[in-house]
Amino acid sequence: MGALIGLFSLSFIPSIFLSLIYKDHLETIFLFCLATTAISGLLLWAMNLRADNTITHVKSFLVVGLIWFILGGFGALPFLLVIKLSFTEAVFETVSALTTTGATVISGLDVLPKSLLYYRQQLQWLGGMGIIVLVVAVLPMLNIGGMRLMKAETPGPMKDEKLAPRILNTARYLWVTYVFLTILCAAAYWVFGMSLFDAVSHAMSTISTGGFSTHDASIAFFDNVGIEMVAVVFMLAGAVNFALHFLALRDRNVFSYWRDQEFRGFIYIIFFIVVMIAFGLFFSGYYDNMLTALRFSLFEVVSIITSTGLGAADFSIWPAYLGVFLILISFIGGCAGSTAGGMKVVRVLYITKGAWREIRRLMHPRAEFHIKHNGRRVNHDTADSIRAFMFFYCFITVLLTMAMVATGLDYASAFSAVAACINDLGPGLGEVASSFKTVTSPGKWLMIFAMIVGRLEIFTLLVMFHPLYWREI
Repeated sequence: MGALIGLFSLSFIPSIFLSLIYKDHLETIFLFCLATTAISGLLLWAMNLRADNTITHVKSFLVVGLIWFILGGFGALPFLLVIKLSFTEAVFETVSALTTTGATVISGLDVLPKSLLYYRQQLQWLGGMGIIVLVVAVLPMLNIGGMRLMKAETPGPMKDEKLAPRILNTARYLWVTYVFLTILCAAAYWVFGMSLFDAVSHAMSTISTGGFSTHDASIAFFDNVGIEMVAVVFMLAGAVNFALHFLALRDRNVFSYWRDQEFRGFIYIIFFIVVMIAFGLFFSGYYDNMLTALRFSLFEVVSIITSTGLGAADFSIWPAYLGVFLILISFIGGCAGSTAGGMKVVRVLYITKGAWREIRRLMHPRAEFHIKHNGRRVNHDTADSIRAFMFFYCFITVLLTMAMVATGLDYASAFSAVAACINDLGPGLGEVASSFKTVTSPGKWLMIFAMIVGRLEIFTLLVMFHPLYWREI
């Protein structure tokens, strides 16, 4: 834990240099944040230098679960010191960034210091691929137990796939691919008219599917179709399994994507939803031009289903049924092994196939039907895990919705707030359409929990609520 905190302290360095470049006089604050975090990490590391640092299967859940809460505290320092947020608000903003949720309590982004804006975007970028994956890639000391840590943090049911025999190389391949796509995205934004600062900042939140912007109006600030299409392409890239990106780049073969059943399902789902939303916008009279309806339907559907939350239009003021439908599709999410939130497409495909199998069984009771993924049968352990995950995901969503209603939100705002946080989406409906500022402090802490439990996909945190866990540890 000390090593992880010490490494995180380096995240303040770019903002120190940006503060000097833009002369916003915040370099001293960021230097203080760096020193405080680094010293805390080093002290914790030094005090346990002679301890047994072997990361067992049981310990990996505790390390991964705790680190997201602890970094939420250290990462909140700039928000506390620069714009004087309360502790609850500062932790909410930091956890929202690290989990790539994109929910915010800050307004007036256009006039905030650039060093702080960059820091906020960078938090999302670091959290996108995963703090643990980064640490495993750069700190060889964590090679022992590195696979256990990555399995506890990595999204999706297929956690045993490796790109290389050594977990260190797998982590590095993932991060090299991540950095390459971020640079490509930034260059595309810059070519289509963004300033270099905005291009880099938005590339970080696009590839991480985080959704933070340097402007209150988000992507709508630029009112540029080219920029919107760049965002669509790279939001999709962030929501695709990064192992597929790596294989396509390594083999220089784009057909590697289409051979993956989850990717094909993802594209088909988006296509049908985009068409449905566009027709809904056009025939409801919200837009009098079908091309305009398709433009904003494409952007918002991709933004929502990838759990990015960037906005080219305000879907909360669209016809009510379309807003609710968009919140519901956020539960689908992106592909396993991506930076996107939600349940993941592979799980949705499995449940759909399972339902269809039951219908076929009613027609042919003696026949045997097997569920397959990419031509291989889904084993019973994976199937049981998916069903349990879906149950707990829905159960926690309902539980948190009732708790948010108890804090004073109306039903629509409460449900959309929970959906926005547990799916790592960001914007919701009603009172939380643009900001979570008015949510009570208990409500914000509930949503902090929802963001982390959604990012770590339920089980990593739920296992720690079982009494047997603490006997094992």
